[in-house]
Amino acid sequence: MKDFSDYRINYSKYSLLEDEIVKNPFDLFKIWLKMAEDDNQIDEPNAFTLGTVNQKNEPRNRVVLMKKLKQNGIVFFTNYDSKKGKSIEANNNVCLSFFWPSLEKQIIINGICSKISKEDSDDYFYSRPRNSQIGALSSDQSKEIPNRQYIEEKFERIKKSKVKIKRPMNWGGFFVEINEFEFWQGRSSRLHDRIVFSKSKNNSWQIKRLSP
Repeated sequence: MKDFSDYRINYSKYSLLEDEIVKNPFDLFKIWLKMAEDDNQIDEPNAFTLGTVNQKNEPRNRVVLMKKLKQNGIVFFTNYDSKKGKSIEANNNVCLSFFWPSLEKQIIINGICSKISKEDSDDYFYSRPRNSQIGALSSDQSKEIPNRQYIEEKFERIKKSKVKIKRPMNWGGFFVEINEFEFWQGRSSRLHDRIVFSKSKNNSWQIKRLSP
């Protein structure tokens, strides 16, 4: 058995005090995202963990990439027939978590998922490199395949065919309309800062501090 009891980091780089909090959480999110973009220790500042619950009420997490940040939410892309796509179809409540260890920062987001328009999915799909387009066409995401060779051969057949690639109708974007942000800033002695922004019925944001 491996014991991790003595693994500890004393967080001390930043704080999140009341006089540092802006009224709109998207503004704070953009500030933190820019810090992550500027940090050379972070390769993919737009990566986040997406949590869903399927038809059997089973939770599942995976890392995906934010591709667009809009005025009231986030867009990511996937195969709608994948495990996450099917879970969202059954229960469109999702949880997102951005974690940037080198900044000692985490943002936990709750929101509601919905498909974006076909036109917007087309715009993004055709902006991707051709090999990425072929990859989306080659993969029946989350379906069982016999071996690695199977998917590689399928990819090569499509690539050699020289046909114009069309966006698969089961591939596209999801928009997460955000109704809650929790900004977590690591602090010393485990007295972390936790600030929550919750959207009210009139679309204003209520701000509260949580005990670490």
